Amino acid sequence: MDTVKTLRTVKPIHPLTSYLFRYGAVLIILGVIAFFSITNDHFLTYSNLKDILKAISITTFLALGVTFSLVVDGFDISVGSTTSLATIAAASALVLHRQELLITLLVPLLCGIGVGLFNAFLVVKVKLPDLLATLAVMYIVNGIQMTYTKGYSIYEGMAGTGGEATGKFIPSFLFIGQGEVLGIPVAVLLMLLFVGLAYIFLEKTTFGRHMYMVGGNAEAANLFGIPVNRYRVLAYVISGLFAALGGIVLASRIGTGQVSAGAPLLMDAVASAYIGFALFGEKRPSVVGTLLGSILIGVLLNGLTMMNVPYFAQDIIKGSILVLALTFSFLRKERSA
Repeated sequence: MDTVKTLRTVKPIHPLTSYLFRYGAVLIILGVIAFFSITNDHFLTYSNLKDILKAISITTFLALGVTFSLVVDGFDISVGSTTSLATIAAASALVLHRQELLITLLVPLLCGIGVGLFNAFLVVKVKLPDLLATLAVMYIVNGIQMTYTKGYSIYEGMAGTGGEATGKFIPSFLFIGQGEVLGIPVAVLLMLLFVGLAYIFLEKTTFGRHMYMVGGNAEAANLFGIPVNRYRVLAYVISGLFAALGGIVLASRIGTGQVSAGAPLLMDAVASAYIGFALFGEKRPSVVGTLLGSILIGVLLNGLTMMNVPYFAQDIIKGSILVLALTFSFLRKERSA
């Protein structure tokens, strides 16, 4: 009887309200784009849109890494430091060790895999909380790349232990971050390629569905015979790989190996992943949502810069927009609970 009374007291959600809660974040993205388009005539130009996509390509790689950790109910905040390490590794291979493209790509990727395995060891085997484990790894990895470089960036013509470094950033490597194909930046094409691969993997394969099951209910997944720990290890390894890819693109774009270059990208990547977590009212990690989250962050930063908003004030505006976008999606769950 009490149950019947309780059911009767629940007010049905108006279709318009339900629509706003489900697609509110998407509407905010469109609203932000419309606002900057009205306030600045150059915002919707092809060159500016290309700049936005190039800027978010690196953030999206990091955000995809965070997304994979969220899928298995984890959280990887070491992606920024991993990106920094990959940037230094790529620059070091080229400038200090005069390596060709294959080794230059392989070394950073191996670094990313190594960080992912270390994260997985701490989380899965040692059973440390994800946040604390990856926070510790973030500091360790940052310390490694700072110790290796002694705090200096790696660039062509720099002074080395045996005199001036003779290596250089080869054209084939610079093409990754600076080249274009049919007027489209290679970095953007790579971003779209890996977003597509990540979407297919998570949404269309058995491995992806099992990862979602692990994140939704690890105990139930284990009862179904799914090797929970293996999938959690896989998620962190993939996260490290995506962070390393971001580092490769970053190094090839700026043409130097800047120390701690990935650190400023961490919060944008986390924000993008969590916006994707909230989009469409599903309240679960989403590759498409992560991409849209990166676009929102990129549009905000670009538009605010064009409006000459000081960099130290941009975080206030960006944070407020993020709170509004997340509220539309998460509040829907609270109302329907």
